[in-house]
Amino acid sequence: MADEAQSEGPGLVFHPMDQFQVVPLFGDGEVHWYTITNVTMWMAITVACIAALMVLGAKGRAVIPGRAQSLAELSYGFVYKMIEDVTGKDGLKYFPYVMVLFLFILFSNFLGLLPAAFTTTSHIAVTGMLALAVFIGVSVLGFVKNGPSFLGLFWVTSAPLAIRPVLAVIEVISYFVRPVSHSIRLAGNMTAGHAVIKVFAGFAQLVAISPLAVLGVTMMYGLEVLVAFIQAYVFTILTCVYLKDALHPHH
Repeated sequence: MADEAQSEGPGLVFHPMDQFQVVPLFGDGEVHWYTITNVTMWMAITVACIAALMVLGAKGRAVIPGRAQSLAELSYGFVYKMIEDVTGKDGLKYFPYVMVLFLFILFSNFLGLLPAAFTTTSHIAVTGMLALAVFIGVSVLGFVKNGPSFLGLFWVTSAPLAIRPVLAVIEVISYFVRPVSHSIRLAGNMTAGHAVIKVFAGFAQLVAISPLAVLGVTMMYGLEVLVAFIQAYVFTILTCVYLKDALHPHH
C-alpha cells in the first residue's frame, strides 16, 4: 500500500543507506568472496593514492619540499611522534605497519567524501578486519615478547587483593571486546555522517527549505572532513595503546 501511494502521487523519496550497498563492479550477479565489487575498486584506489603520495613524496628529497614531499614528511613525522609518545622507543620498530594503517584509513575516509565515491570504512567487514588484525597481532606479540607474564596485564596489582579476581574478569572481557569497539567506532561514525548528509541533500529537493538544506549539507560536509581525520587518528592511537600493552604489560 505504501509503495502504491508513492507511485501514484508526488512525494519526497530518498534512501540514505543506498550509498553503502555493495554491488558487483561487472554484471548484476550475487556478491561472493571473490567478486570484484565497488568496495574492491575503492580500496584499490586508496592503495594507489597512498603509493603515489609516498613515491612522489620521496622521489625528489628536495631541501625545500614541494606539496607531495611536505604531505609525506608531515604524515611520517605525525605517526612517528604518535608511536614514540605512546609506546616509547620500543614501539618504533612497528612504525611501518602503523603508518600504513593510518594512511589507509585516512585516505579511505577522505576519498569517501568525493561525489559518487564509496566509503569503504563505513563497512564493518573492512574495519572489523583491520581491528582483528591489530588484536591478533598485538596478542601474539605480547606472548612472544613477555611469555606467560603477559597475562599480568589482567591482574591489577595496585588494587586490593580481595577485588583483584573481579577486576581480572572485567579486564579479560574488556580485552576481548577491543576489536568490536575498535571497528564499530570507525564504521559507525563514517556511516552516520554520510547518512545525515544524504538526508539533507534529499530535503534540498524541496524549494521551500532548500536553502536550509544546502546549508545543512555544507555544515555536515565540513564536519565530516574533520571526522575523517579524527577517526583515522583515534583508530591509530588506540592501536598504539594496545601495542604499548603488549610491549609493557606491567606498566
